[in-house]
Amino acid sequence: MIRTPSLPLRALGLAALLHLVPTAASAQAASSAPMPTLRAEACSVEGLMDSIRRGLGSKSAAYRKYLHTLLRESAVTLPEAELRAAYERETDPVMAEHLAAALVARTERGADPAAMGVVAKRILDEREPALRVASLRALRRTSATENTGDLYERLARDASPEVRQEAATNLIEDNQFVYSGHHGPAADAAVTSAAASPDPKVTARILDNVSTEHISAESGERLKSLLRSDDASVRAAAANALGAVPSEQMAGSREALLAMYRDEPDAGVRKMLLQSIAQLGFAGAIPDLQRLRGVDPSLAPEVDAWIRALGLGLQEWSLILREKQRLQQAP
Repeated sequence: MIRTPSLPLRALGLAALLHLVPTAASAQAASSAPMPTLRAEACSVEGLMDSIRRGLGSKSAAYRKYLHTLLRESAVTLPEAELRAAYERETDPVMAEHLAAALVARTERGADPAAMGVVAKRILDEREPALRVASLRALRRTSATENTGDLYERLARDASPEVRQEAATNLIEDNQFVYSGHHGPAADAAVTSAAASPDPKVTARILDNVSTEHISAESGERLKSLLRSDDASVRAAAANALGAVPSEQMAGSREALLAMYRDEPDAGVRKMLLQSIAQLGFAGAIPDLQRLRGVDPSLAPEVDAWIRALGLGLQEWSLILREKQRLQQAP
């Protein structure tokens, strides 16, 4: 069993410790003694932080995680000004992340709508990339895309590659784990950030991992503009994203992908174009695929596999993908 040091009760935000049950020998004396007065004591940010600093040296990953959770869960009981001041002067990335997470928790739980903005402001103002990255981690899997304005669009252009990638991770995980791919504004924020980034790795990573099922028409146009990127990975990712746009955008996206196929020089991008054309049309895409078959003879087997998979009449895209892969692997 892992033994972990106990934390001061004041750090837990508890008012007082209830006295232990008396033994039989002391029960009579205790009954005649005056009852102690219980006094409420405010939770101390410094006391809690001191305990966390000591605990970070523990070899137990579970205990370190507990310390992180402790501060976040105590956030609503901590003095607001004291917590903000502690965060703004903190220079250790690990401790800055703990404090940022506490501020974010205050906003998430309705205790302080402006607290998350304090974290966003420091991310933008901070010169040290490691501290910006640490604070960004505290925003992950939260409502930050709705509460921090154009923060992610600006971070997608950050001078630090580490900050750009961390911002991409937040956008992807928020889309997947907070909104389950069903929140249009979050997806729009991701597409806008991807389009704003000068880093092809960031742009492609976001577009390949964010659901576009509920994006706006404006985001759809941004994706089409990325089909003209000089970077093949960005063109492929944009084509991939266009394969899952809302129904009202399908016709325009399909036309853009079909027009691009004949002039696209990269075989990998062409494969992604075929996949998105198939995804947008299901069985209705078969005639288009047949017309494209002779454009690039090296991809004729790929086109044939799509035509055969779509011809099965399946109505779930995941099933079509599975069958297409099976057909390609079959001898």
